[in-house]
Amino acid sequence: MDNYWQSVYRVLAGSGAYITDPDGRVLLVNPNYRDHWLFPGGGIDEGEEPARGCVREVREELGLELVAGQLLVVQWNDALPPRPYPLVHFLFDCGTLPADTPIALQEAELDEYGFFSVDEARELLPAPAHARLVLAAEARDSGTTRYLLNGG
Repeated sequence: MDNYWQSVYRVLAGSGAYITDPDGRVLLVNPNYRDHWLFPGGGIDEGEEPARGCVREVREELGLELVAGQLLVVQWNDALPPRPYPLVHFLFDCGTLPADTPIALQEAELDEYGFFSVDEARELLPAPAHARLVLAAEARDSGTTRYLLNGG
């Protein structure tokens, strides 16, 4: 039986937060270890379910205590070098922040944050993440969950 579990297909898992401001712009973060912006979020820890991972990452990265609401998008990304495994990403609706909400940026990992329109975000996000953003906005409006294969 041990050999079986060693042979099972492996997948990485991450979760993120779809957070907007009162004008409907999405909150993105600029990690100092990447050359592009991302949704707040990250890898899901061992024994942690996706919504809990999302809440933890938002707390760590932004100092915000939010609730992971509706699952908006599940995205499957095939393995691409240097990542040896596929990645499944869960994007949760974490609501709209009032304009005066203080954000405590995790400076060890993040250089900055900002709120961006879908069009502005196209220049900042990698294509698969931008496709996730477009579907997340649609899913929030329609009350549905969307599935995205790779970049769409």
